[in-house]
Amino acid sequence: MLSLKEKDRPIVRKLLCAGCCVRCVLRFCCVGTSSAYRRSYQDLHKELLAFISEENSPQSHDASGEEKSSDAPPNKRMRIDEDSVTAAQTDSDICPVCLGVLQDFCDPSFAEQVSDAVKKQQYEFDSLVLTVSLPAQLSVREHSCWLHVKKEVREKSMCLGKDDVIQVKDAFKWAVQGKIGQELGAAVVANSPCEVSISFIHPETEEDCHFLAHTCPDCFKPTKNKASVFTRMAVVKALEKISEEKFSRHYPCPPKKANTRCTALDTTCLHTSVFIAGRYNKFSRELPQTPWVIDGERRMDGSVEELIAAPLLSSFRADGFNFSSSGREDVDVRTLGNGRPFAVELLNPHRAKFNRAEIKQLQETINQSSDKIRVRDLQIVTRDATSRMKEGEEEKTKTYSALIWTQKAIESPDLEFLANIKDLRIAQKTPLRVLHRRPLAVRQRLVHSMTTIYLDKHHFTLKLCTQAGTYIKEFVHGDFGRTKPNLCDLMKTDADILELDVESVDIDWPPAIPD
Repeated sequence: MLSLKEKDRPIVRKLLCAGCCVRCVLRFCCVGTSSAYRRSYQDLHKELLAFISEENSPQSHDASGEEKSSDAPPNKRMRIDEDSVTAAQTDSDICPVCLGVLQDFCDPSFAEQVSDAVKKQQYEFDSLVLTVSLPAQLSVREHSCWLHVKKEVREKSMCLGKDDVIQVKDAFKWAVQGKIGQELGAAVVANSPCEVSISFIHPETEEDCHFLAHTCPDCFKPTKNKASVFTRMAVVKALEKISEEKFSRHYPCPPKKANTRCTALDTTCLHTSVFIAGRYNKFSRELPQTPWVIDGERRMDGSVEELIAAPLLSSFRADGFNFSSSGREDVDVRTLGNGRPFAVELLNPHRAKFNRAEIKQLQETINQSSDKIRVRDLQIVTRDATSRMKEGEEEKTKTYSALIWTQKAIESPDLEFLANIKDLRIAQKTPLRVLHRRPLAVRQRLVHSMTTIYLDKHHFTLKLCTQAGTYIKEFVHGDFGRTKPNLCDLMKTDADILELDVESVDIDWPPAIPD
């Protein structure tokens, strides 16, 4: 039985006479029982007609079964109203308020249609959240119907707040989400990484909102990302601002019936991103970290991010990815030691759950795909955890090993003074080689320590521990005086860097995983 009371009887009658569907009648009667909306349309219609006809009987009942005594004879006007209700329901079967959303689309057949569309996209999930997008003009029609009912309620010294009316979205979800969840074998919950979206449009009534642009112009501002200014939020804001009198002058109450019902667009699915973290070593001096494209032309085959991401995209069946790391090395620089921390955001993965053994196997797949890189500590992390890779990045330290050439002949004692230099502060103007992609600025950096290994009269190995973000090549050769002081200044001879290796990136993330 529906939880309707005697006070709802005039509201039910008024809404049915206006051609409203039975579920919209329940909404305006503030029926918040979800099971009521899952009942068949025919059953609900039959019960509502029986409910309003009970007032003719000597003893009437509300829909919850409570008996109401009445000494009055059958009301002739009531019989006329019943005829009006029947006529209103047969003139047009499209509800003027929800425009059909709470009619045929609440049938099990539509829930099966949605479920089939989701199955075809081959997602793996055990829960989902159902989202519904409705035409903005439904808010106008809802407001119109509320004013229509409000007048009846006011005449009977009752009160019906707009916020008390059950939303179309909620009623629709209550009607279909159980069947959708059953078909997909997944729980429909309020929060889930997997989102199933159902959208409706109704071209016939798109101009319903246009009068609001003239009455409340401040509510409708053009935006870059919106095709129309008549967004649902803008319309709702205008409806809150416009007076009841002005609204009634521009729009009929109740709303006019439509000739067509809403159209359901294709069901879409979207899974929140999955984040994979780890550390990588790069052993090649001919491999860029990211695809190297200059003037629209690719210069080298492959990249670190592509070698790592390709197996991940395949296994997670993701639509795309975003790669980030703790700094980056030049194409001719190797990354050795414990590797460089990185994170990969996998966009809209169709599979998201992997156990530890599967992730370890995925790591092996990456490592076996190329001898140019190697990955360790591969793991699934949260979005928030990836921020630790960037936190305090410039306060972290990195160690390097560089092969140095000097123009002036040197002996081993000529290098000893470098080991005595501690926390050398240098000023680095944006290097010429990266000026096309980095803003011009002067950055203060620290060279914490240096040690050397003498090789011959013109070569030695320089090991440095520096503040993260230091341009090592420019510290060595000076970049035409853009880095001060530099190794050339310190050694009073021209010098250049022949080879550079990153020995360590001292960031304690992601957590190490034992072999």
